[in-house]
Amino acid sequence: MAQLTDPIRVLIADDESLMRAGLRLILDGAPGIVVVGEAVDGADAVGQAHRLVPDLVLTDIRMPGCDGIEATRRLRAGARPPRVLVLTAFDTDDFVLDALEAGADGFLLKDTPPDELVAALRQAAAGTMTISPTVLRRLVTVATRHGRRTTTPDLLAGLSDREHEVAERVAQGLSNTQIAQDLYLSVPTVKTHIGRIFTKLGIDNRVQLAIKFLESRQQTTSR
Repeated sequence: MAQLTDPIRVLIADDESLMRAGLRLILDGAPGIVVVGEAVDGADAVGQAHRLVPDLVLTDIRMPGCDGIEATRRLRAGARPPRVLVLTAFDTDDFVLDALEAGADGFLLKDTPPDELVAALRQAAAGTMTISPTVLRRLVTVATRHGRRTTTPDLLAGLSDREHEVAERVAQGLSNTQIAQDLYLSVPTVKTHIGRIFTKLGIDNRVQLAIKFLESRQQTTSR
């Protein structure tokens, strides 16, 4: 993990040269971010990550050979695992949950505006992934369509009232700072609540928490 005073080292993985070039143009033009390499598929991304040790890998899902899902799995299993953000197009991609299960830290739409892309990468480097509510709702839709629910309506019953409030705001895509301001808490207190929620639900990232919260609420309202 880079220190906040260091440039954020990013490796781009996409089999489309035009997409790689566009992403590099956006990221290289942003202060505090440097693109250290471009990979043409998942296997190339894993190899380059081993050599270049990036802070973050921005990867497409659909690539020939080793795709983004398998690449994520290998990257997260490494000795110095980078954060992995997955680029996806929800209108065509049915493998988003596979990427999540492989250890992806978050998801970005391929049409994400440049300023939002840069902000998302910086938040990831700072230890917080903010994912738009639209993306989270679509993740739940994908899970429902494939019958891959992992949440029961009563799963969140074990959370305290405060933990439930924090979980709801994570599902809304708020950062720790925004949650702290909204609930009149300190940021360390928010982090403590999120850690306890992770432990209670048996998860390890904000995306999984948001999906479980939205699934649970969706099932409760459909009773």
